[in-house]
Amino acid sequence: MTDTLVDAGPASGEPPASDDVVRDVVGRVMPDLPEPPPLTSHGPARIIAMCNQKGGVGKTTTTINLGACLAEHGRKVLLVDFDPQGAASVGIGVNPHELDVTVYNLLMERGVRVEDTLIESGIEGLDVLPANIDLSAAEVQLVGEVARESVLSRALRPIVDDYDVILIDCQPSLGLLTVNALTAAHGVLIPLECEFFALRGVALLVETIEKVRDRLNPALEIDGILPTMYDSRTLHSREVVARVHEAFGDTLLHSVIGRTVKFPDATVAAEPITAYAPGHPGASAYRQLARELVARGHAA
Repeated sequence: MTDTLVDAGPASGEPPASDDVVRDVVGRVMPDLPEPPPLTSHGPARIIAMCNQKGGVGKTTTTINLGACLAEHGRKVLLVDFDPQGAASVGIGVNPHELDVTVYNLLMERGVRVEDTLIESGIEGLDVLPANIDLSAAEVQLVGEVARESVLSRALRPIVDDYDVILIDCQPSLGLLTVNALTAAHGVLIPLECEFFALRGVALLVETIEKVRDRLNPALEIDGILPTMYDSRTLHSREVVARVHEAFGDTLLHSVIGRTVKFPDATVAAEPITAYAPGHPGASAYRQLARELVARGHAA
């Protein structure tokens, strides 16, 4: 099977890039994205929820690879697997089915400390809080809890000062687990597959984010919308990104993740693409995303 990563050319109808001006896929001039400076100390963490109620849009891939890229820049990063499928745990080399203690136990059982559930990944500076199918029971059990929307926020509180960034990989729904993630987070990153069915759900997601901001977490903001699975050879991909830009303006990130078979290959190898294929354009795209979030002030 051949690699299908494509370059991110300007969207249809936008001016082409000149020899000395680099433009993004909707024709905006690309900002300077310098290498993030080293940190002299760590924490408190900025918590980012990776959220989209549609499945298969690249939430887990983005969580893993963005975390690895931030760790490359000397940031201490925690990945919180908040999906009962446990894909983020598997993708970082953890077998969640062999674990006795996961994020489910942390949420639902008294006496379980967050330190007891953390696992070091094979990447320096990158830890994971794993999940497995047990977490699916939490959605039902939390209904009867006092302050049920804030359980994750309370669980993470003891370690916020130990990390620079905490990335929460949400399940593809807008249920109580996702509301917990949004209540705990400072920002939301929305991976958006470049096709119209994915585009239709963004308005509903933004509405949910606004409700959480109004009722539970006034500090919550949208850090950006990230186009994923982009193919510049198709008018469809270019039109979707152009529509997002029309609706959300500069909330649309300059960074774009192209479609490539290297991402599932890296998942099978249980490595981020920065370790599996460090010179691949997909790794470069996530490194650019990390630099952009730091430059925007959305990451340490």
